[in-house]
Amino acid sequence: MLVSDDEPNLRDLLTLVLEEEGYSVVSAASGEEALATFRKYSDRIVLIIQDLKLPDLDGARLLARYTTEAPEIPVVVITAFSTSNNAVEAMRLGAYDYIRKPFEVDAIRDVVNRAVGENSGRKNPAKGQGEAGQRKYELIGNHSSIQGVMDLVNRVAPTDSTVLIQGESGTGKELVARALHDRSSRQDGVFISVNCSAFTETLLESELFGHKKGSFTGAVADSDGFFRAADGGTLFLDEVADMSLTTQVKILRVIEERIVTPVGSTRGEPVDVRIVAATNKNIREQIEQGSFREDLYYRLNVIPVELPPLRDRKEDIPLLAGYFIRKHAEKMGKELTGISEASIEKLRGYEWPGNVRELDNIIQRHVALCSGGELDSIQLRDHGQEPSVPAAAGTQARDFGIPDRGMDLEDRLEEIETGYLREALNSTGGNMTEAARLLGMSYRSMRYRVQKLRVRDAEPVV
Repeated sequence: MLVSDDEPNLRDLLTLVLEEEGYSVVSAASGEEALATFRKYSDRIVLIIQDLKLPDLDGARLLARYTTEAPEIPVVVITAFSTSNNAVEAMRLGAYDYIRKPFEVDAIRDVVNRAVGENSGRKNPAKGQGEAGQRKYELIGNHSSIQGVMDLVNRVAPTDSTVLIQGESGTGKELVARALHDRSSRQDGVFISVNCSAFTETLLESELFGHKKGSFTGAVADSDGFFRAADGGTLFLDEVADMSLTTQVKILRVIEERIVTPVGSTRGEPVDVRIVAATNKNIREQIEQGSFREDLYYRLNVIPVELPPLRDRKEDIPLLAGYFIRKHAEKMGKELTGISEASIEKLRGYEWPGNVRELDNIIQRHVALCSGGELDSIQLRDHGQEPSVPAAAGTQARDFGIPDRGMDLEDRLEEIETGYLREALNSTGGNMTEAARLLGMSYRSMRYRVQKLRVRDAEPVV
């Protein structure tokens, strides 16, 4: 490991802690020395810990060199300068994580072991990474709640245990599922995600278990189904609490026997698949209401993972904002230096009903509209306030004045409904299921109204 810091006592402390963990350590007191040491031992270094403020070379420039020359090596930034932009800039440039001075020794141990654990034992350390070297399915955050999730994912991933992920919409349940697959022995197999609320009961069974030609109207050929398509890999069952009781019985049989029987067939076929399930509902309440089988709950809940809402870990907003700025700026070919302190404070003051997905959507929108420099003047809906109808709707949502010439009420109502549908889709990144939840309607009703009013055709959802 490479440790670069201009404080001798801190270098000695970090060296002692890391050596106690079993790592070999090389250290540097300046940026130039750190860069020379890095290039000398680059084939052996597995992690870099660096101060963001070095006397001879700007820490951000040094970080950029590391992530350019060796993107597979994680870099942990430590600094005494606690402004949010430090965190944003570090994440934008590709830092693995960010820790402020003074820090707890255990915090260093945790982040180091997590970073090394994620990169060890891989034939290609860069596999699964994005363009800037960041792991594609990385969980981001320093808050104890998300750190606990990260630790659990790393411990459970190598096993084939069934996992049930619970959390509000937009907290990153599919991200956790993909991380479990990416860190497992099945990583070279397929990962298939199925939204169980997006299909009718009959169609869901056909999609999951497959069907035989002629088994129902429209079955013009045999179909393998998602279970057999995911053989040797991972099947992610999202919104699992929305399945019918009939489908739940069949899922339970597959979990118990590892045999799938296609629709229209009496012959079962073996499958080797890891199941990861997720829901934003309280399954205990569903069991009490009789809409979810208790025996299936225990089969799925072998390893429970609880994802915290963003409002409970607002300390992570600068890190997440920095990551999203970097991600979207790279995709759009824009040069951005960060985000203003005022904007960060505004983000922290919001309650985030759409959680991390909503933050991603807002950052993406502002990056798209930003001409350069840093993001400023972040626009948010005030918590608890109804979303405004876009200007194209003609008047404000609460303006009930009737023009002297009269009006077509049906057209006006359609304009208002279109505005709310579009706002809900924008807030959830285009996710129909989450948009339906925000508007208090079923997925089927949401889909019908979107199609009827041609919401997606009228204006692309960003």
